[in-house]
Amino acid sequence: MKLYNTLTRKIEEVKPINPPNIFLYTCGPTVYDYTHIGHMRAFVVNDLLKRVLDYNGFKVKRVMNITDVGHLTGDDDTGSDKLEKGAKKSNKTVWEVAKFFTDYFFETTDALNILRPDITCKATDHIPEMIEIIKKLFVKGLAYETKEAVYFNIEKFPNYGNLSGQKISEKLKGVREDIFVDPEKINPVDFSLWFKTVGRFSDHTMHWSSPWGEGFPGWHIECSAMGIKYLGETIDIHTGGIDHIPVHHENEIAQSEGATGRHFVNIWFHNNFLMVDNQKMSKSLGNIYKLEDLRVHKIDPMAVRYLFLQSHYRQLTNFTWESAKSAQEGYSKLKEIVINLKKNLNKSKSIKNDYIDNKFSLKFKEAINSDLQITEALATAWEMLKSDLEDGEKLYFILDFDKVFGLRLIEVREEETPMTVIKLAEDRKKSRFDNDFKKSDELRVKIQELGFKIEDKENNEYSIKKI
Repeated sequence: MKLYNTLTRKIEEVKPINPPNIFLYTCGPTVYDYTHIGHMRAFVVNDLLKRVLDYNGFKVKRVMNITDVGHLTGDDDTGSDKLEKGAKKSNKTVWEVAKFFTDYFFETTDALNILRPDITCKATDHIPEMIEIIKKLFVKGLAYETKEAVYFNIEKFPNYGNLSGQKISEKLKGVREDIFVDPEKINPVDFSLWFKTVGRFSDHTMHWSSPWGEGFPGWHIECSAMGIKYLGETIDIHTGGIDHIPVHHENEIAQSEGATGRHFVNIWFHNNFLMVDNQKMSKSLGNIYKLEDLRVHKIDPMAVRYLFLQSHYRQLTNFTWESAKSAQEGYSKLKEIVINLKKNLNKSKSIKNDYIDNKFSLKFKEAINSDLQITEALATAWEMLKSDLEDGEKLYFILDFDKVFGLRLIEVREEETPMTVIKLAEDRKKSRFDNDFKKSDELRVKIQELGFKIEDKENNEYSIKKI
């Protein structure tokens, strides 16, 4: 199995530290607002990675953080804490905000059939671990204290910038004058390890005791502390969005390797952004869609998962309601095929578990193991379903492939059509017989509004399918 490694800028073979075990850290949500389709895409990608690792026989231990303190509105340590901002906006406590949006996050990921991590860890539960890492950085001469905060001195870490490819000198040139918050900073781009509850943060709700006074952790130190605690000082794979590369993950590497003296992550795995109607998502454009928006548009969340299977994780992907509806049609067709395969399977026979790998199985494995070419794997699945294989073989392979796709195909069953819909369909049939096509069209619309599609056949017959 091979993956693109952001650190080396090469596609490399996955070589776990302790095979067949794989230690996987996936960057989790900052729980101050609703989970949206951009997050959905990122976490579907993470889920596909986990499933492909499982499919290859690795024993995956996956850890995901919940950031519930310390993530400022500016990744460069400017602005206010996102949780505090969310609490003021909703007139709730920061703890209530974190709980509400954590629950909403998991409601969304469950709807998309995203496997839950083995360990989900909240930043606020791991303050002692963060403090211990900061202490080590002081011993190594990599951290320093000012009246306002504790910082990491990036000039003392020679490898800073290797992940993003940006040199410290270039980073310093790119600094805006308005980010000089703390005049005691040695370098304007040194990042915070610990904020003191003084000055601009004097009214910060969340704060803990530390050797440097009352305060709260910086965003970056959280992932280092939790990753090291649950997965060790060197992690096999660490995931995140490409926006994390130049700041968050660069800082994670510096503080983790600075504290332990060991290589932090072997493979850095980053997904690209999701656009909406070829534009960035923003509240001003009103294109930040959530789970409720999918339901309003009668889009099955699993159809959105199916849509995300149709682009590579390192590609910029575009979402439109038209593409979502098209994906829904494709997903419905796939479910219908699986239902028919189950119906056609000889009841006296069971699905074999010992089919010899055929060309479709080999093509599928080659695709998923070549830097997660899921689009090619999906095309192979459709090619297999249209082949001359026996129904039992087709069913076996599509259910096997779905261990990666995660489309819940093993669960699909033929649904009974409600009597209300059948009555409308029969009335429509009579209207067509009477050549009352206006009424026929009106009845078709009513049937669609109830979530069903009617297809006309010869001799005024019809079939009904759920949309």
